Amino acid sequence: MYIWPCAVVLAQYLWFHRRSLPGKAVLEIGAGVSLPGILAAKCGAEVTLSDSSELPHCLEISKQSCQLNNLPQVPVIGVTWGHISPDLLALPPQDLILASDVFFEPEDFEDILTTVYFLMQKNPKVQLWSTYQVRSADWSLEALLYKWDMKCVHIPLESFDADKEEIADSALPGRHTVEMLVISFARDSVL
Repeated sequence: MYIWPCAVVLAQYLWFHRRSLPGKAVLEIGAGVSLPGILAAKCGAEVTLSDSSELPHCLEISKQSCQLNNLPQVPVIGVTWGHISPDLLALPPQDLILASDVFFEPEDFEDILTTVYFLMQKNPKVQLWSTYQVRSADWSLEALLYKWDMKCVHIPLESFDADKEEIADSALPGRHTVEMLVISFARDSVL
């Protein structure tokens, strides 16, 4: 399995904050291989992994990651962004939402934020910790964040010992600019 640079950076951020994770309810959306969620579970968080209910192969990859990491108790659920499903409705309030490189296709941005907004309604203090690879200077979340009453704080990678040069030297073709964001309701403060 290949681990994308965005997942590594998000895992590094989680590791930097590992002492705050025990007992926290954590949901990873678009989990795939689930590196951030697996790390959060290993650090004592109560983790739920999710990926699209329309992509059973992705759900199976998350389940395999749990098995390979001796975490059979971590639930894996289908959550399709922008859809209110029984699995999404059944989720208890979350303390933290993890998202590694989900802001990939601009047509998905609003569906992702709609899903996050729904989860924020259950716990207005929840934060979305997200990493993404910069693909186009024309893509922006700013208008959607304003629409959904959210704010975003950019987290410099060097503030938690992530090495931008190492990420740029990954095995993927081209250079990789990875960014770290913390998104929350506009009326709440960031950690």
